[in-house]
Amino acid sequence: MSLIDLVKQGSLGLFETVRQIRRHLHQHPELSFEEFGTAAYIAGILETEGISFTPGIAGTGITGTITGTLAGNRVLALRGDMDALPIHEANAVPYASLNPGKMHACGHDAHSASLLGTVILLNKLKDHFGGIVKFIFQPGEEKLPGGASLMIKENVLRSPDVEGIFGQHVFPELEAGKVGFRSGMYMASTDELYLTVKGKGGHGAMPHQTIDTIFIAAQIITGLQQIVSRRANPTLPTVLTFGRIEGLGATNVIPGEVKIEGTFRTFDENWRKEAHQLITEQAQGLAKAYGGECVVNIEHGYPALINEPQITENAVNAAREFLGEENVVELPIRMTAEDFAFYSQQIPACFYRLGTRNEARGITYGVHHPNFDIDEEAFKTSVGLMAWLAINELMR
Repeated sequence: MSLIDLVKQGSLGLFETVRQIRRHLHQHPELSFEEFGTAAYIAGILETEGISFTPGIAGTGITGTITGTLAGNRVLALRGDMDALPIHEANAVPYASLNPGKMHACGHDAHSASLLGTVILLNKLKDHFGGIVKFIFQPGEEKLPGGASLMIKENVLRSPDVEGIFGQHVFPELEAGKVGFRSGMYMASTDELYLTVKGKGGHGAMPHQTIDTIFIAAQIITGLQQIVSRRANPTLPTVLTFGRIEGLGATNVIPGEVKIEGTFRTFDENWRKEAHQLITEQAQGLAKAYGGECVVNIEHGYPALINEPQITENAVNAAREFLGEENVVELPIRMTAEDFAFYSQQIPACFYRLGTRNEARGITYGVHHPNFDIDEEAFKTSVGLMAWLAINELMR
């Protein structure tokens, strides 16, 4: 039997195990940097399988290695994230969240279960490949500063030094059985914007005696959009969105302070830095022009996620070989963000998407929705594919 057939056979043999792991994790979601039960559960399975690991990386993270017995000294990493979201699940399924107000609404339960299956499979097949596979179960993808950045600071990409990394994410827009890749720019950087407009409150009938913070906030929200429309290179994707405004006045009360929150996203670090400066200067300038002031705080978030062309090309070819060309699609760029980007800034990286949609079963909701779910048949694709991507890259 060929190696690719061994991987396929082994993956299918682990399907039920991986599905049960995912369901356990889905029932017991934990928020970012609080994944203590999740980490303990994963550690218990690794111990049962006789796979050595190191816990407690960046708090709850786990890492370890599978070493092939054939010739080869390359080192690749595989990453899965573990944290859930502060969302109350609306699904009426047997494996629904048992923790009120917490839900695996972004598929991190599937990522961890799938990676665990891949690790088990690679451990069973270690006599068939050479090199080292480093596995990373990562906390805190959903919350700044991002678990990836913290694990990198704790040298997760060292000892041994990792040459490349693969990450997988569920994709409810793509039917189960298919996967998607994109070379080069894929996901945007993301920064959080917090603006506080200060003025002088007063009676709405006597605006001349106030410094109208509502009016100033409106000018800032409208005015800053010209940074995207007139200062950004039109060929460079850029998004500036304000999603929250709080001015605690009334129909006849002008408040003394208004808070505005938003996000800035792009793909170029130089432009990102310049845009931060423009946002600050223009918000402050507009507020001053109308007699008020604006305090600007920009929380520097995740960088842009760049898929290195060569490792991505290798992965696409390997995926076509494993799944068939008709099941491998090219993805468009996205303005969403992922802390896997921190890895992509350090070493060659490939972040790809796993189809989880099943319209016939009503599994169509997007991530971060209280009805989000996955077609678990996707595990018949995910476990073996990630193992094959790693083996294929190691043996090149």
